[in-house]
Amino acid sequence: MSSALDRLKSLTNKISSYERARKDNLAILQTLYTELGIHQKVDDFSELFNFKAINLSGASLQSENLGEVKKGKYLQILAIGYDKDAVVKSKNVSLGYFGKAESVDTLLKDKVVEFIIRFRFEKSFMTLEHYYVMLESFQNVE
Repeated sequence: MSSALDRLKSLTNKISSYERARKDNLAILQTLYTELGIHQKVDDFSELFNFKAINLSGASLQSENLGEVKKGKYLQILAIGYDKDAVVKSKNVSLGYFGKAESVDTLLKDKVVEFIIRFRFEKSFMTLEHYYVMLESFQNVE
């Protein structure tokens, strides 16, 4: 019985930790949204999450070389929108252009990379919630 209780406590702590991390992440993400000037392209912070994805040109997002500059590229935040009613369904939108990647101040580049990682972190929670709700429709199937 003790091991079941220990597992429950561990799970509860983990869930609580994720929720705290998510709350903190959103606060920092909103600050970066303003600092990087993204609010000039996307009026409302919550509208950011209407994009299917946000990508980066000019620096790596891979964990092995996170933030490493890609020489000859331009540092740019690119959002991928989707309009199911349009002829061309997918549309790329520039949310921020910062110039030649190797010329961008390291602190600014790091904030851009952080913004994208934090966006993806929150977007993953939203995706998880979406599928969780979808799975509920199978609960009553016999």
